[in-house]
Amino acid sequence: MAAIPSATADNSFVARLRRAGIEPGDSESLRQQKSLLVFISGLISLASVLWLLIYSWMGPKFSSTLPFSLQVLVALNLWIYVQFRNFELFRISQIGLMLFFPFVAQWAIGDFVSASGLILWGLLAPVCALLCMGVRESLPWFAAYLVLTTATGVADYLLADFAPAINTAISRRTSMVFFALNFITLSTLIYLLLRFALLDRERARIGLEDAHARLAVEQLRNERLLLNILPAPIAERLKTSDATIADGFAEVSVMFADIVNFTGIAAGMTPEKVFAMLNRVFSNFDELAEKRGLEKIKTIGDAYMVAGGLNNEQEHACVAVAELALDMLAWLRLDQAGRSEPLHVRIGIGTGPVVAGVVGKKKFIYDLWGDTVNLASRITDESIPDGVQCDRASFELLRDNFDFEGPFQLPLKGKGVVEVWRLKGRRFTA
Repeated sequence: MAAIPSATADNSFVARLRRAGIEPGDSESLRQQKSLLVFISGLISLASVLWLLIYSWMGPKFSSTLPFSLQVLVALNLWIYVQFRNFELFRISQIGLMLFFPFVAQWAIGDFVSASGLILWGLLAPVCALLCMGVRESLPWFAAYLVLTTATGVADYLLADFAPAINTAISRRTSMVFFALNFITLSTLIYLLLRFALLDRERARIGLEDAHARLAVEQLRNERLLLNILPAPIAERLKTSDATIADGFAEVSVMFADIVNFTGIAAGMTPEKVFAMLNRVFSNFDELAEKRGLEKIKTIGDAYMVAGGLNNEQEHACVAVAELALDMLAWLRLDQAGRSEPLHVRIGIGTGPVVAGVVGKKKFIYDLWGDTVNLASRITDESIPDGVQCDRASFELLRDNFDFEGPFQLPLKGKGVVEVWRLKGRRFTA
């Protein structure tokens, strides 16, 4: 295969000829066609001179007009192609030379036997047409080869009795040698051309499989990234539709967890250490939420938001949210070792209707809206360190399985006085 020229490659005539006239924008198939046709053209031109020299060495003397004419035509054709970069013209004219020149040469030498089957070289024309043009486009070339071969055979048959020895300068021994040379060389060239095509197709297949494998890995990576941002059903809808995604849910439990005195803690730490601390805490919260089958919605600074009930397969979403809150507190107590200052969180849970959807088209997020979200956020703000406060709707869903303190009256901005209950732990029955 010829090398693909770069943008800064030498663009002189010799350089373009060396790379078979391949252009940077050529497709892989076109590159292969150009390389093959230039390669086989050079071999045919070389063979015409070599055959003339072998004939002369073995005795018969022929005019060099035909071989010289072939050299001129091939060279002129290559010059026109490389100079004007018209591959269509070059392809037709070069295959035409392959087809007609062997017949002209044989007619000039004599009959089929005298020329040692020189017209067999014309078979290269339909073979090259098959590889460089395609199946359908090669049919006329093959038909033309058959017609010329048939006409030559009929002419030799009809003239056999009248001209038994059209070219007596060629001995039988010489004729047999060139029969063998023509068959061997032509068979070798056809084999090499087909081998070239099959190897190239195999290389293209391997390249395609490699591209598919890399694409599958990239798709899997994108899939994982998307699932890290969106719930699985939402991610699937986003991939298959451009429609706006906004769903209403009658009962969703929303929980916020807010680090107590985060500003004061962060003031004595470098930005890198602050990031490392938040990443450690929230990454563990992610793992705990995933174990409970809950959806992490987002982090806002030092606040962590999670929801249950967005997945229809979950029967007791509020119970799972309450257990997650207790899991978070338990993990933080175990993780205090090695800290200069212990971490505490306030947690608030609210249950009710929400609207959930995807915001934006770029850097989009999956978010929740509604009075339930606002209530859960404000309950969190008024909670005590390491305390979990629930609204009435959450309390009613949890009261049979958990122990509570309260109710407590909380004045909330925009809500007035709201009753909340403080979650103490799971109730264990004998």
